[in-house]
Amino acid sequence: MRFITEALQSIAVTLWVGGLWVIGLIVAPLLFHTLNDRAQAGMLAGQFFTAISYIGLGCGVYLLLFRLARFGGQAFGQLLFWSVLVMMALAAAGQFGVQPIMASLKQQALPSEVMQSIFRNRFSAWHGVSSVLYLIECVLGLVVVAQHGRGRCGVRRGSGTCA
Repeated sequence: MRFITEALQSIAVTLWVGGLWVIGLIVAPLLFHTLNDRAQAGMLAGQFFTAISYIGLGCGVYLLLFRLARFGGQAFGQLLFWSVLVMMALAAAGQFGVQPIMASLKQQALPSEVMQSIFRNRFSAWHGVSSVLYLIECVLGLVVVAQHGRGRCGVRRGSGTCA
């Protein structure tokens, strides 16, 4: 059973952090570069960002529960635990805080596209906030990958806490 829970931990880290990087660094830029319709590219990118937010929240819950089950109260002293928690907070803030504001601005701009409306500057500002939150989440993903890679359970090899 321990092998399965550890394997699921590795899968969760890979799925979440890999997904963040692939969507943010490859998929979204390619959509805007390839599609002539920027509104359509934005809509598709938004769907990918929504998907990775929910994937991240699900993976984050598993990772936190895994850490607590494996290490008990010691989990609260681990960089990996806090990095995951902050990543989850950033994903939730983006998905449930910033994205609804951006959607509202798009709706208010109808029948025009938001970038051709009086809401352009506000939308751009919130898009910037969203981008910064996502960037911080990606950087924290580096911390999670590095900490996870320190040993089978994400702790220093030889410490005996993972045996």
